[in-house]
Amino acid sequence: MDQRVSLITIGTDDMDASARFYEALGWQRVETPDGVIAFDLIGQVLGLYPLDKLAEDIGCAPEDLGQGATTFSYNCAAKEQVGEVLAAAEAAGATILKPASDVFWGGHHGYFRAPEGTIWEVAHNPFSALGPNGEFRWNGYG
Repeated sequence: MDQRVSLITIGTDDMDASARFYEALGWQRVETPDGVIAFDLIGQVLGLYPLDKLAEDIGCAPEDLGQGATTFSYNCAAKEQVGEVLAAAEAAGATILKPASDVFWGGHHGYFRAPEGTIWEVAHNPFSALGPNGEFRWNGYG
């Protein structure tokens, strides 16, 4: 198995509201079959799928999916962009869980919860410069 994630799927009870949130962040949908909403990312895809259908596909009850302790991270090229992204997320309907602040290891980050419940970290890591297309690699590009 190659070291990569191809698709991140978020199960949601309200597909339209979830799609509007990501679109309000400036993301653009791609053409997809009925029942799926997808946003192409850099090297991956974020997919929105009805929670009940996701549970059916997995073979479990929706309540068995629970709330995993998972976060998705969006890394910024510059420290000041962290607050800007958090403000855009809040304007789009997110709840700010932690405002932009310095981190003990030398970075700068904050957290928001998207309307469907997904928790996102927005971070700047001065030790991991982003690639030319915004790609992230732990020790940076260069």
